[in-house]
Amino acid sequence: MPRFPLSALAAGLALLVFADPAPGATSAAAPPSFFDPQHSLQKPDLSRIRQIRFLTEDDFPPFNFLLGDGQLAGFNVDLARAICAELDVPCSIQRRKWELLIPSLNDNSGDAVIASLAINDETRRQADFTAPYFLTPGRFAMLTDTTLPAATPEAVADRKVAVVAGSRHEAFLKAFYPQAERVTFETPALARNALKYGKVSAHFGDAVSLSFWLNGAEAAGCCSFKDGPFTDPRYFGEGIGVAVKKGNDPLRRALDYALARLDRRGVFAELYLKYFPIGPF
Repeated sequence: MPRFPLSALAAGLALLVFADPAPGATSAAAPPSFFDPQHSLQKPDLSRIRQIRFLTEDDFPPFNFLLGDGQLAGFNVDLARAICAELDVPCSIQRRKWELLIPSLNDNSGDAVIASLAINDETRRQADFTAPYFLTPGRFAMLTDTTLPAATPEAVADRKVAVVAGSRHEAFLKAFYPQAERVTFETPALARNALKYGKVSAHFGDAVSLSFWLNGAEAAGCCSFKDGPFTDPRYFGEGIGVAVKKGNDPLRRALDYALARLDRRGVFAELYLKYFPIGPF
């Protein structure tokens, strides 16, 4: 079952969310909106929804993870609680192993999965989804003192760009930056280090992972985002949504309504800035 395509984050990454930015780190950007502000919102019939049993996992910070006291935390967890408050419906949030999330919907031991589950053809065959509430774009990072004026194909032509071999980011560069000199690495960490120490002019990669790196001590203020984000779904996916059992339209509509309301009331933006101090967008 495909997980949201996010590069592996270092152990303890969740703690960085609440840490002060590193000296010289990129300043926080305005949170994105994934919902159409012009769309008319009509509150759905909630009479059939007595409670919502959310399911998630606990090892994918900053989206879902365990605190020192064993309590669940993270962006997904707080968003689930906000949804329940918006709908004024009692809810629980339970842990499941990744491979048991969708089966738990089908055996009725849970009502909704909020665990950064990617929306794609495969997962649509297993569950129904709300509208996307998050996606991970690709972005360029460059040294803070770079002389490159932009991250356009023209500006990056003939420059060395670090990228993870075989990744969707490499495929994107091949398609849209054919004149850039791709320098491939086995891991995102190696690609980031190549940028930090000036071995390449830019690194193109997962914007969520990059946002934490830029804000952390490891980068030491060396670098910042340059242009973007790039969100072509052919390369970066359709995002993540809340999954419900196939055919459970009343719950899906209620969740869509709650997500849109949270966005319009600014609650979604508050949660986003709490967990993503340097936004990937």
